[in-house]
Amino acid sequence: MRRSVSTAVLLVALGLGMAGLGAGTGHFSASAQLKPETTEVKIDNFSFGPGTLTVPVGTTVTWTNRDDIPHTVVSTEGAFKSKVLDTDEKFSFTFSKAGSYPYFCSIHPKMTGKVVVQ
Repeated sequence: MRRSVSTAVLLVALGLGMAGLGAGTGHFSASAQLKPETTEVKIDNFSFGPGTLTVPVGTTVTWTNRDDIPHTVVSTEGAFKSKVLDTDEKFSFTFSKAGSYPYFCSIHPKMTGKVVVQ
């Protein structure tokens, strides 16, 4: 009989402890661990920097045109395409699948870059 009382007390204590985890204590917060990542590529002096970027799945990449002339960001495989970006304008894309995503500027095709998603 003593064993079943101890087991019952332990189960009740465990249940209360688990209830406390979900009560906004801030401990073991799943949302903090699943926060999407973001990173930036700068467009400047007719180049993308960094030229190759490696990110985890779910990352949002933002390209910012820091050049004095317009540029675009266009996936060679059709995954994404920006409008023409003037100085300080931005374009963002969230990478939901692993793979290699080469891209270029359609105005200046020698400008190339790549995002590797793991």
